[in-house]
Amino acid sequence: MPPRRSHKKSRAGCRRCKSRKIKCDEVHPRCGNCVKHGVPCDFEHPEIIPELQAAAQAASASSPSSAGTPYTPAYSPGAESVSNASRTSRLQREPPLCRSPPSQALSTTTPAAHRMLELRLMHQYTAMTCKTFTFTAPVTEDIWKITVPGMAFSGSQHLTDAILAVAALHLRSQSPNDKELVRASHAYMAASLAEYSATLTKGIDSTNAESLFLTASLIAFQSTATRVFMKDELTLAQATGNYPEDFNKQGRYTAAGCYSIPFSWFHSFQGVKAVTAASWQWLRNSPVVTEVINSQAVLQLDFATNRQTFFGHLMDGLNEELEEMANPSEVHPDSPGQPFQQRRAPASPELVTSTRQAYQHAVAVLNWAHKIPHKGAPLAFPATVSKRYIEMLEERRPRALAILACFFALLKSLDSIWWLHGMARREVLGVVSLFNSDFFGPEAYSKWWPHLEWAMRIALYETSDGSPTIPPEVWGADWYAEEQALESQGGNYYRHIELLSQMTNPTRSIPVVPE
Repeated sequence: MPPRRSHKKSRAGCRRCKSRKIKCDEVHPRCGNCVKHGVPCDFEHPEIIPELQAAAQAASASSPSSAGTPYTPAYSPGAESVSNASRTSRLQREPPLCRSPPSQALSTTTPAAHRMLELRLMHQYTAMTCKTFTFTAPVTEDIWKITVPGMAFSGSQHLTDAILAVAALHLRSQSPNDKELVRASHAYMAASLAEYSATLTKGIDSTNAESLFLTASLIAFQSTATRVFMKDELTLAQATGNYPEDFNKQGRYTAAGCYSIPFSWFHSFQGVKAVTAASWQWLRNSPVVTEVINSQAVLQLDFATNRQTFFGHLMDGLNEELEEMANPSEVHPDSPGQPFQQRRAPASPELVTSTRQAYQHAVAVLNWAHKIPHKGAPLAFPATVSKRYIEMLEERRPRALAILACFFALLKSLDSIWWLHGMARREVLGVVSLFNSDFFGPEAYSKWWPHLEWAMRIALYETSDGSPTIPPEVWGADWYAEEQALESQGGNYYRHIELLSQMTNPTRSIPVVPE
């Protein structure tokens, strides 16, 4: 008989091999038997030791020797079935050879389709939409593409929803019949506005000033883009009995089917100005906000009231209009076409002065933007006009509407941008239609047509090659020469905001910015 081969006993094997009473090769971090059977080894995962000990104790407690009864291997009827049953019971008690990895809990609050939509919107924003905000200042592309989403993910819910809302609108411009995008654009913007308003109510401080400024800017973009998808209401007011859009502060009603002025657009741009002024003590030290602000064209306004400026003709007859406000006629019709008449109360000197200043400022902004339209200058108009000018728009003042038509015509230079596409043509035609209505009387159109002619010509202008460039002889100014001249003067928009903040917060001391 050949001699028995010597072998080394395993005394430091893993607990799983010991419980199965097989030799362990003691290889770390996983022994060969555990690797072979695809089970965790306590060498690599010490946390499973209590589980293995509990299984071993359970097996020992149920074994015949632990019960104190001697084991007799003699055969008896039914012994085979008992043996099979005990073997099955032992296999059930032993640790399994392979364990399935624990499954991660999926989100129960966000449906899968909703998550895919949000991924689609965020991809659209970072890949395409953010670039359409920087057409005048490519240096800010990284801010809108990287910094702004990062700030949103840091806990600014209103900024996150505003990003998704604007991206949904951008996709809608490419797929106007996609109902899912329509619902998404409305839902996300409603959520953003609600959270934005709640945050403003709690107060602006150093922790939220940046995100509120960026959200306000995106809301302004959204309000502009929404106009692209809205159709003017042409339903007769008398038929519906719904007059809110047609009822002005003097209690007069406009003619049925009138064009609706986009006041929400003005209010949203004014909101950016208000948030900036209110939080400037924190924004002025923000590299993100100052970079965005300084990328804008510098306001250089000329308040000359003569006709030498391009839009100086819009001030014709202003003195007579203000005189009529201060000393109204003895009898003044409530509105053209109305059968009754009433005396109009004279306006206060303060109201007359603010009216003059509102017109002068609005025309000055038009003259400045007309020289550098490709720099995005026309978009400064809704943000910088005075509250009094907006009130005069609400009152449907002919001069205010003529100024508005010229502003919309300036947007023709930005017609290639998706959120401004077709804006000039649609809005100018809408404003001019008001002069054809019965609201102003039969002589209004002929009186104001000389002031509307340029706006109509620009709005309807189409180049033969389809390019957005309008020749200087049609536009009335040499864009390139004017832009070069303004750039040579230097300066930035930061100074303008400093002045605005000091004017709106006279009690707050703001140190002078060093040169």
